[in-house]
Amino acid sequence: MSKHRNPGTPFWRRITDAFADFASRISARSSSHARADRAAAKRDAAAERARRMPPKGWKPGQPYIFETARVASDATESAAASSAATPSESEPSGAHFNPGSPDPIRHESGTAVPPTRLASIIGWFALFGRKKGPAKPPTRPRNFRLPGQYTGASAKPAIVLTRRELIVRNSLAVLSVLILGLVINIFILGNLQHSASQQQLTNAFRVQLSEATAPVSEGDFQQVLLSDGVPVALIDIPSIGVHEVIVEGTSSSVLKAGPGHRRDTILPGQMGVSVIMGRAAAYGGPFSRLQELKPGDPFSVITGQGKQDFEVIGLRYAGDPAPAAPKAGSSRIILETARGPAFVPTGVVRVDAQLTSTPQTSGKRQTTFATLAAADRELATDTRTIWALVFALQFLILIEVALVWAYVRVGLQRTWVVFLPLFLLAGLLVADQTTSLLPNLL
Repeated sequence: MSKHRNPGTPFWRRITDAFADFASRISARSSSHARADRAAAKRDAAAERARRMPPKGWKPGQPYIFETARVASDATESAAASSAATPSESEPSGAHFNPGSPDPIRHESGTAVPPTRLASIIGWFALFGRKKGPAKPPTRPRNFRLPGQYTGASAKPAIVLTRRELIVRNSLAVLSVLILGLVINIFILGNLQHSASQQQLTNAFRVQLSEATAPVSEGDFQQVLLSDGVPVALIDIPSIGVHEVIVEGTSSSVLKAGPGHRRDTILPGQMGVSVIMGRAAAYGGPFSRLQELKPGDPFSVITGQGKQDFEVIGLRYAGDPAPAAPKAGSSRIILETARGPAFVPTGVVRVDAQLTSTPQTSGKRQTTFATLAAADRELATDTRTIWALVFALQFLILIEVALVWAYVRVGLQRTWVVFLPLFLLAGLLVADQTTSLLPNLL
């Protein structure tokens, strides 16, 4: 925009012209060429500082040789010609730095280099605060490289990926997020979820015990079938530090809250055999030390019929003979969990215990072993909620598409600030649904 404005130009037109001129300057300053020029100027300044550095072993007060680029002028060319005809005798053999330009000018430390007007003014002011003694040499920039020796990202050519490589990269990114979410969910969030669930179940079961409404059969006090995850008992095994609320159901999603009671068996303390299943490693691993139990170890289970005392009979694995069926009027409990390394189950371990207190009357059971769901059996997976996993995966893919779109439009920094929490949330949702597909005793 011209500096000489027409007096007849409307005010609004002058304002719009000023904004347009300002915008054009901003866009020109932020262009790739302008950024490249500024980066080149910084590299030249750093190279100039590096050329003035003294050689190794230099001591204050000793002269040394440094080089500066030649300025294209007649005076400097004539000076260079005369200096080339009669080289300095004080110049050492071999330069400490490589020439920074095709035709450099060599100086000795302490000799005056023609300064600019601004440098002269600054030098006069610096004389007032200058200390006595030799001047300190300039410091070398950190991680400096001479021109032509840059190894940073700015010197590398841009890598253009093919369509296939882009698909592979994005697929690996999604897979890494899923694995990270799965690990975080199992090792960190799973334990927190188990602790929170146990606290809520403990409060609910205490209320039921105080109101005498705790379940004693497969239905509640209103004869409504118990849903999965409802508290039915409280087990306490002092020898291995177990104090957990037992819930109804033994599927993989139910056992995240704590040990579960298999639906086709009676409650602990009632006449017959009761089966309690618990995880060995994930989600708190309440039965991780179950194999440490020895014959004769006591423990107790509190139900809606009171406190039931038990004594361990023995420990058995797959292929070991099972104890004889309990006699009429007696009660037995079987504690089950996975055996083998953590998160790599190789089988099932069972602990048999017999009731030492008075047996209780058995409640009615609608579920039998024949009608028991496959997801409630030992080392079974739960595929009934796979639809939730599909929706979680769709949510993750949608976030990735939006992330790529935002990266192209607004850049990497703003994109990750917005989408990183959403990306982690989607990964955790997928990981939570994926754990339901793992064995229930894991």
